[in-house]
Amino acid sequence: MTHHATAEAWVNSYERLWRTAGTDGLAQLFTPDATYRTSPWAPPIEGLPALAAFWDAERDGPDEPFTMDAEVVAVDGSTAVVRVGVEYGASGDRWRDLWVIDLADDGRCTAFEEWPFAPRSDEGPGPA
Repeated sequence: MTHHATAEAWVNSYERLWRTAGTDGLAQLFTPDATYRTSPWAPPIEGLPALAAFWDAERDGPDEPFTMDAEVVAVDGSTAVVRVGVEYGASGDRWRDLWVIDLADDGRCTAFEEWPFAPRSDEGPGPA
């Protein structure tokens, strides 16, 4: 059973690892056979080697300027739902996401699913 504090700790570790060069720490966050979906309809990225390749391709590097705020909004059994906001400094891109994460008893993620939302271009900057 996942607890709110366990989910918060996992999210904090995820952000810290995203900001860290390399992917050596992925095994501390994800089980060897973890699945990772970048949207509910995307095929899963399966296993640590594939996840490491994905992270390397998606990140601009550890110095990429962004802010992130996250709030665990629900926990049920081993599943947590997290509301995430990210704003990238260089591009000005903004995202509001929902993450659905399944955590093993040891606190590592077995399945990650992201529901990403970006403002439409005709909406303008609007309130955050």
